[in-house]
Amino acid sequence: MAKETTKPFRQSMAEWRQFIYNPTSGEFLGRTAKSWGLILLFYLVFYGFLAALFTFTLWVMLQTLSNDLPKYRDRISSPGLMISPKPDTALEFHFNKSDSQSYAEYVTTLQNFLESYNDSKQSQNIDCTRGKIFDQSEAAVKKACRFNLSDLGPCSGKEDANFGYSKGTPCVLVKMNRIIGLKPEGEPHIQCNPKEEGMVSINYFPRNGAMDLMYFPYYGKNLHAHYLQPLVAVQLAIAPNATKEEITIECKIHGSPNLKNQDDRDKFLGRVAFEVMMSE
Repeated sequence: MAKETTKPFRQSMAEWRQFIYNPTSGEFLGRTAKSWGLILLFYLVFYGFLAALFTFTLWVMLQTLSNDLPKYRDRISSPGLMISPKPDTALEFHFNKSDSQSYAEYVTTLQNFLESYNDSKQSQNIDCTRGKIFDQSEAAVKKACRFNLSDLGPCSGKEDANFGYSKGTPCVLVKMNRIIGLKPEGEPHIQCNPKEEGMVSINYFPRNGAMDLMYFPYYGKNLHAHYLQPLVAVQLAIAPNATKEEITIECKIHGSPNLKNQDDRDKFLGRVAFEVMMSE
């Protein structure tokens, strides 16, 4: 078997130069200008078609969506409950009623939260008929019902700037999350129960923790720009013998058959639990 002969370096370089550009045939990298032009034209048309097909498909899908309402709303049929102020540490309120610094953050949070409920911020809201669903499905412009801070009683921040924290009667505001199109049935209201009896008494504002039907339904932030959720103030009167004790309180939505308050997979569905510990 004959040995393969090694080409001289100059010959190899000459062959590479000829492959890159052959002056005799005018080929560049083994193809003529016409061949390269046809290949580039093919890929330009091919990828242009793919881009046009993708753009058209995306446009068709966007035509099925609304800027005002989500297309699918069946995953969340019942709202969750949230509270304000919301402590940084797992919904646990720890404060000393004699030390204003210990509850200053709670007071500031409540003041900021209620700022949008001031009369000056509700100039475009209207007085609605209580106890009745405010259906505006046929109206092009959706009106928002006025929420009167006076309904929150001593938890409005007007009578007591410290929201009861300095007196050992702290206020917690409860609200339902917004769900577009939700129309509660019956008489929805918030009810809170402590796990330990005799350690705290609870007062509600508005009376009985009612959430008036006139605030429903909600039509989305684009159509219902000035909408405000109804609030329920829960005022806790902590017993003197319960200071320095952790008191667990669970609030649930009741009185409406189409609002759930129990789901093992979602601890905030129609309910919320928090802990309060007060010292003197």
